[in-house]
Amino acid sequence: MYIIIVGCGRVGSELAKLLSGENNNVVVIDKKQSSFERLGKTFNGLTLLGNGFDLALLRQAGVEKADVLCALTNGDNTNLITAQVAKKIFKVPKTIARVYDPQRADIYSALGLDIISGTLLFASMLRDKIIESRFSSYLIKTKDLRVIEVEVKDELVGKTAGDIAIPGEFLVAAIRRMDEVIIPVPQTVLRSKDILAGVAKVASLNKIKKKFNI
Repeated sequence: MYIIIVGCGRVGSELAKLLSGENNNVVVIDKKQSSFERLGKTFNGLTLLGNGFDLALLRQAGVEKADVLCALTNGDNTNLITAQVAKKIFKVPKTIARVYDPQRADIYSALGLDIISGTLLFASMLRDKIIESRFSSYLIKTKDLRVIEVEVKDELVGKTAGDIAIPGEFLVAAIRRMDEVIIPVPQTVLRSKDILAGVAKVASLNKIKKKFNI
């Protein structure tokens, strides 16, 4: 994938290193040259100095061929403007903006932007640690497992959750069907347009993506 990351802070730099390590084409934009030091010597992507919503700079970054743009600076306004420019002007298929203010996150999510509120996410995790002590954040902490979404279509329709599992590599953990979420058993039959949330081994992601054409 071709991915542009605007903001080379702690989150942006770690994301860039992860994606680059998985052989994606990664471009990182930041206003401070010193920020790129967080990427380390092994980062093999492109770095550009400037504002992430600068049209000329975005074109230089290859925004017109980008699959994803992530706006991850420490400013809500910058992130929202950057994401909107990428989505509305350059038609980037997937744009993600980091927003600190949970209320603004809700507003812009309603406008069709992919918004991640680190403030709300972290607060929710802390709440679970305090109130629901048996909840686990293992999938968030580990680098070995990920949750991956698969849309049920074509040859997957009519199969069961057990049929498509890959022992030790992929397991269907939940199914989003219309307005409900189902915790499946191996015999649960998959319907067209179901969205599967599967737990996947990171080392097997390429194999899983190929199997499900994603």
